[in-house]
Amino acid sequence: MARILFFFLVFNVAFISSSNAQDRISLAGTWTYSLDTNARTFNKTIQLPGTLDDAAIGEAPKVSPEQMSKEIMIGLWRKNRYVGVASYKREITIPAGFSNKNLELYLERVIWKTSVWVDDRKVGDAVSLSAPQTFRLPQLAPGKHTITLRIDNRQQFQIGDATHAYTDGTQIIWNGVIGKMQLVARQATIEQVSITPDVDNSKAGFNISVKLPANDQKGYRLQTSISFKGKTIAQKSVQLSNSVATLDFPIANPVLCDEFNPALYTSTTRLTKNGKVVDEYKSQFGMRKVTNQNSQLQLNGKRIFLRGTLECNIFPLTGHPPMDKAGWLKVMTTAKQYGLNHLRFHSWCPPEAAFAVADSMGMYLQVELPLWTTIGKDKAQHDFLNSEADLILKNYGNHPSFCFFSMGNELEGNFVWLNELVKKLKSGDKRRLYATTSFSFGQKSWPQPQDDFYITQWTVKGWVRGQGIFNDKAPAFNTDYTKSIDSLPVPIVTHEIGQYSVYPNIDEIKKYTGVLTPLNFMAVRNDLSKKGLLPLAKSYLLASGKLSANLYKEEIERALKTPGFSGFQLLDLHDFPGQSTALVGLLDAFWESKGIISAKEFSSFCGPVVPLLRFKKADYTNDERFTATAEIANFLNKAIQPSTVLWEVTDAGKKVVAKGEWRTKEIPVGNENVVGQIDLDLSGIVKAEALTVSVSIKNTDYKNQWNFWVYPAKQPSNIQNVSFTTSIKEAIDKLQQGETVLLNPDTSAIKGVAGRFAPVFWSPVHFPSQPGSMGLLINDKSAAFANFPTENYTNWQWWDLVTHSKSLMLDSISKGINPLVRVIDNFFKNRKMGTVIEAKLGKGKLIICSMDIHTDLEKRTTARQLRYSLMKYASEKSFEPELQLTEEELKGLFK
Repeated sequence: MARILFFFLVFNVAFISSSNAQDRISLAGTWTYSLDTNARTFNKTIQLPGTLDDAAIGEAPKVSPEQMSKEIMIGLWRKNRYVGVASYKREITIPAGFSNKNLELYLERVIWKTSVWVDDRKVGDAVSLSAPQTFRLPQLAPGKHTITLRIDNRQQFQIGDATHAYTDGTQIIWNGVIGKMQLVARQATIEQVSITPDVDNSKAGFNISVKLPANDQKGYRLQTSISFKGKTIAQKSVQLSNSVATLDFPIANPVLCDEFNPALYTSTTRLTKNGKVVDEYKSQFGMRKVTNQNSQLQLNGKRIFLRGTLECNIFPLTGHPPMDKAGWLKVMTTAKQYGLNHLRFHSWCPPEAAFAVADSMGMYLQVELPLWTTIGKDKAQHDFLNSEADLILKNYGNHPSFCFFSMGNELEGNFVWLNELVKKLKSGDKRRLYATTSFSFGQKSWPQPQDDFYITQWTVKGWVRGQGIFNDKAPAFNTDYTKSIDSLPVPIVTHEIGQYSVYPNIDEIKKYTGVLTPLNFMAVRNDLSKKGLLPLAKSYLLASGKLSANLYKEEIERALKTPGFSGFQLLDLHDFPGQSTALVGLLDAFWESKGIISAKEFSSFCGPVVPLLRFKKADYTNDERFTATAEIANFLNKAIQPSTVLWEVTDAGKKVVAKGEWRTKEIPVGNENVVGQIDLDLSGIVKAEALTVSVSIKNTDYKNQWNFWVYPAKQPSNIQNVSFTTSIKEAIDKLQQGETVLLNPDTSAIKGVAGRFAPVFWSPVHFPSQPGSMGLLINDKSAAFANFPTENYTNWQWWDLVTHSKSLMLDSISKGINPLVRVIDNFFKNRKMGTVIEAKLGKGKLIICSMDIHTDLEKRTTARQLRYSLMKYASEKSFEPELQLTEEELKGLFK
């Protein structure tokens, strides 16, 4: 049965006091610290908020980037690392106005356990990775007092070795305090204001909890008002009879809130005593509801589609997340520019500032417990996770951006306990959707009983992401995941799609000016330099990145084409520099461009409105017809009014080959909106052409485009003056006689790496046994490709050729070699590899192609065309290779 959830927007959940500013003391400033276990010596100073890493305190790395190794490539390196107990002390002055008031020490974020002493008297302990740590202090006499913090950043409970709340792989395991540090004095306190909008009944319910002095319980009132755009629309005043008050406020004609219009209402709650305001709490909220009816995500009764990426606590300058809005504005503004509306916080919970910015921008957030492991029957672990979940909901539960709550990443083990935990959380807070895990390898590939939504890579009926498809099945742009999601009882969101490794950006090294040093990038740079490949680093980056961008495009479009799909989560739009250097992003770890793809281009296939095209393959012959079906995925909050949809086919010179238009009816919210058919006779294409087909909605910015390739159905059968052979011996014989040879040996005879179309998965260091490379770097200006149109990177027309190939290992060739088609090796090995090279041997001239261009040519269009293009090139008088090979070097390439 579907559940309806209500959300509201909140910018500041911390109360705003209307009393004297002396009611709070900032503890930011100079502290003394001690790394002595017994905290006896405090003779050095440090600035808090801050970390030991900021102060360059800790052990420096003992590794060098001069030699490539698995150890050096594990990720970024802390310039100074300290894990253990650190104590911090400072003197404070308690003003007279704090007399007879409750005192609270507030530390916004700490790793992991904090113990507090006041004047050498222990006050208490707190343990959390996800929420502020607070301490009730005893009443203190006016004058000077000493506060001591003992912070232990060692692992307290078993939550996994790579949980992003606690790992040096992304956020570092820092010691210190970040965010706000303050001492607050209150006569009485508004502890929480929980607001539950009821859109269907046009009202908002307030649940207000207060803490009154034990010896002063009478005479308190609550005054609550709601305003919209500065105008008060509702208000109430009630006498407090106990510590909890429940109020309902009618909101006439509520303005609904969504990603396109985050309409904000402001609530102000004041606690008064004898007419004097003793506490005040302000928050902003929005009227909206989210449902999971019909196994689809909906907001305010309309479908939504999550276009998301992961945020894995990656902040290379500080080693910890921004605690102010400015840092999160950069992250979320960039995400929005690239068409996203969703962030998944993988195994961690962000701070208040992240929620506030997300609320203001209409982003949908998925928060997770700090958990990535196998759940057993460890009671201490269970108690910690229960507490952490409660703290997350208490501190951030009001935020409308907090739409989804998962118990962790790729969890295994005790799902009985996980289901019970989710059931408990849902019973206490129904304002969001819950999941027991963000994917699991060990479960039955179907939702758990308590799942409100389902995050997965596959179901029992098949894959729902390209990783399991792109290397094994020829490109087909008319497919989706309909069969795989058939009969799912809850909405599906794809888990961590992409993970296509991009070559490191060597120029990025200079950006690391903070607490982390990129020894991994330096090791790659040094390895390239030793092998004479450093000048190719930029080309490697861009060519591998373009391939990755194409794969991300197809991943996203398949999801958008699938009826009933509710979204995807990329891994990742930006780089993941930890976990063995997983550079899988189109942006770098700083959320900045690598020059691979612009935000405008990316958002053309990843946005609220995306034109889509279904066609069966990438390459055609000119005796075929190009047929396609155009669709519009509309995930605005309203239908698109009747429009004109344009289509156009252009050649490489931007000349229009064909065009047309369709007049549509109203296009409703959702996908499956077919707008027309293309049926194009290709007989007019007389030479090999790379064509671009585009679909756009007239008078809008909504436009998308795709490439396809057309080749002559018949080519000259014989090209003079060039011998084609698969025999190495025959090739050598003919070369010694001065002939020109195109050698295409069987791949089984080659010493090399089997071809894979998709690049290295995740990281070649983390998964070293995978055979993958990182795409092709093609000399597209060479006349060798005059009859085989190509860019300088791998596009879809290379799929059949790459998957029927084995790279040539060229390190043994002593002289410099510049392959016509270079294979970009993974950055952990950096071998010289290629699949098409040209050279002279003896008196003859030679092209070697290690992609199969001699079998099943009647079925393999691109193989037939590349063979023709290479033969034609070799037959020209201008064919004069510069490289001189010896017979021994040639034989050394083969078994």
